[in-house]
Amino acid sequence: MVNGTMTRDMAETIGLRALGWLAGEEELLPVFLGATGADMAELRTRAADPGFLGAVLDFLLMDDAWIVRFCDAQDLAYEVPRAARGALPGGEDRHWT
Repeated sequence: MVNGTMTRDMAETIGLRALGWLAGEEELLPVFLGATGADMAELRTRAADPGFLGAVLDFLLMDDAWIVRFCDAQDLAYEVPRAARGALPGGEDRHWT
């Protein structure tokens, strides 16, 4: 992060790292595929799509344990995936009030 701000390039890199980590998780990958309707070929073809990388991060952010496992494996601070998600399409904070 630059001055505490996640850039789009950095967020895409974190998303790619999350996708790579998820692809190696034998128990969690089928859950992701089932939730998204994606298949392995689509994972490869959409890896460059920032919106898809946002969906990968959305999935991981559903469970604190998944975030801890990912961040520990990638030597990242636990807040990095949320910051990365915010820098990708559809990840902006929404204020409803």
